[in-house]
Amino acid sequence: MSKSPNVSIEIYKRLLVYVKPHIGLFSISIMGFLLYSGTQTLFAAMLKHIVDTLQTQSREGMYYLPLLFSGLIMVHGIGAYLGNYFLAKVSSNVVHALRCEIFDQYTRLPVAYFDSVNSGYLISRITNNVGEVTKATTDAVRTFIREGFTSIGLLIYLFYSNWTLSLVFIGVAPIIIILVTYVSKRLRMLSKRIQESMGDMTHITSELVTGYRVVRSYGGEDYERQRFLESSLYNRRQSLKLATTMAIHNPVMQFIIGIALSVLMYLALFFMKQASVGEFVGYLTAAFLLPKPIRQLSDANGDIQKGIAAAESLFEILDEPEESDDGTYEVERCKGALEFRNLSFRYAGANDFALRDISFKIEPGQTVALVGASGGGKSTLAGLVSRFYTHNIGEILLDGVEINAYTLANLRKQLALVSQQVTLFNDTIANNIAYGALSPASRSSITLAATDAYAMEFISKLDQGLDTEIGENGVKLSGGQRQRLALARALLKDAPILILDEATSALDTESERFIQAALQNVMTNRTTLVIAHRLSTIENADVILVMDHGRIVEQGSHAVLLEKNGAYARLHKMQFKDKTEKT
Repeated sequence: MSKSPNVSIEIYKRLLVYVKPHIGLFSISIMGFLLYSGTQTLFAAMLKHIVDTLQTQSREGMYYLPLLFSGLIMVHGIGAYLGNYFLAKVSSNVVHALRCEIFDQYTRLPVAYFDSVNSGYLISRITNNVGEVTKATTDAVRTFIREGFTSIGLLIYLFYSNWTLSLVFIGVAPIIIILVTYVSKRLRMLSKRIQESMGDMTHITSELVTGYRVVRSYGGEDYERQRFLESSLYNRRQSLKLATTMAIHNPVMQFIIGIALSVLMYLALFFMKQASVGEFVGYLTAAFLLPKPIRQLSDANGDIQKGIAAAESLFEILDEPEESDDGTYEVERCKGALEFRNLSFRYAGANDFALRDISFKIEPGQTVALVGASGGGKSTLAGLVSRFYTHNIGEILLDGVEINAYTLANLRKQLALVSQQVTLFNDTIANNIAYGALSPASRSSITLAATDAYAMEFISKLDQGLDTEIGENGVKLSGGQRQRLALARALLKDAPILILDEATSALDTESERFIQAALQNVMTNRTTLVIAHRLSTIENADVILVMDHGRIVEQGSHAVLLEKNGAYARLHKMQFKDKTEKT
C-alpha cells in the first residue's frame, strides 16, 4: 500500500532536516539557480526586444544586443555552476551523515532485531537505498529548484505579457495535478518493491559468497542460481513496470501541455492583433520554452518518489528502539558471583519457553558446565547473562546485583565470551586478538594471550607472524586455529567471568589437549560458565548442570552424576560408546 501524500511530505521534510547544518551552502546553490532560471526568462524578453528593434528604422541599441546576449550566457553559466556545485556539496554531506547514522544505529540495535531481519536487507539499505536518497537529494532537488524557478519565471512573464491568454495554463493545471498524484503513488509503490528485491538479491549473494563451500559440496549451484534468477526476474518486472509508468506519464504530460499550447497559439493569433511582432514572438517563445522544465520536473518527481521510498526504509531503522540500557550501576571489576533465581524466558513471538524456572548459583572462581541435548536452552542462558536478550521473569544477579541494574558497557566489561561461531575480521592476527576496546594492548600482552591459547604454535610458523592478514572471517585459517584466536581474544580481555559456548568444539585432539591445560590456569580465580557437548572437556567442572527442554534436570559433580546413573550418565555412556566405536 502506498503512503498518503501527507506522509510522503513528512518523510521528505525529515530528509531535508539533514540539510539544515549546510544551510549556507544550500543558500548559495539557491542563488545560483535563481540566476540560471532568471536568464531563461530574460532570453524570451530579449528576443522580444531584438525583434522589436529590427522593426524600427533607426535600430537604436542593436549593437549592444550581442553584448547583452553574451552577458546573459555568462550569468547563465555562473548560475548553473553555483547551483550544481554547492547543491552537490550539500547532498554529499547529507548522504554521508545519513549513511553514518544508519551504520551507527546498526551498532546500537538489539540482537533480537538482527535475528528477525535478514542481512541482505540491512546491507542493501545502507548501499542501494542510500543511493536512491542521493538522487532525491541531488538530481531531483537540483531539477526541482532549477526547473521550478524557470517554470515560475516563464509563467510570470506570460501573465505579465497577457494574463487573459495565460489562463489556459490554469485550466490544464488540475489535470496535471491528478496525473502527477496518481503516478507518484505508483512510483513509490514500485520503488519500494524494487528496493526490497535488491535486498533479497543481496541476501542470496551474501549467502552464496559466505557458504560457497557448502554450496559446492552439496551440489547447490542450480538451487542458488534458481533462487537468484527468481529474485532478479521479480526485480526486472518491477523495474519494467516503473519504466513503463514513466514512459507513459511523460508523453501524456507532454500531450496535455501540447494541447494547451495549441489552444494558446490559436487564441494568440486572434487576441494579440494589437501587439507588436516582438511581443508576439516573445510571448510564444516563453510559452514554448515552458514544456521542457515541466517535463524535467515530471522526471525529477520519479527520483523524488524513489528517494521517499528509500528514505522511509532508512527512517524505519532509525526509529527502531535501541538496545535497552536503563542500568546505572557500575563496578571496576566484579568478584564474579552469578546467581539465577526462578528464571524463565521466552523469545519474542515464540509459544514455548526456552528456559523454565532456572535456579542455581556460581561462586567466584567456580566453573559450572551446562550440558544436554541441542535445544535445551544452554546458549540462551549464556545470551541472557550477556544481556543480548532481556529477561522479565526471575532474576540474574552478579555479585548480588540484578544484571539489568548494570550499564550495558560495564556489564559486558566483566564478561569474556568465546562461542562456537567464531567471528574474525579481515585484518591482522594481532588486531583480531586486540579487537575493539582491547586495541591499546601491548604487543607483549597480545603474545602472552596467544601463547596461553596455544595459538603461537601456528602463528610463529607464519611468515608475518602476528601481522599476518587472515582474510574475511579468518578464511585462511583452520577451524581450530580460528577458535584459538577467539580464545586468545577472551584471555587478553582478562574479564572476571568467562563464558565458553562450545569453545573447543572446532579443535583437533592435540589442540584441545593444550588448550585444556591453558584453560586450567586461566580459569583460576575466574568464574567460568562452560557450555559443552563434549563431556570429556568438562569432567573437572565444579558443578555440572544437565538441561533438557529449558529445565535443569540434574546437577552435581562429574562423579556424583555418574553415580546417579541418570540423564548425565546416559549422555556419558552414549559419547563413550561413540568414541569406542570410532576408535
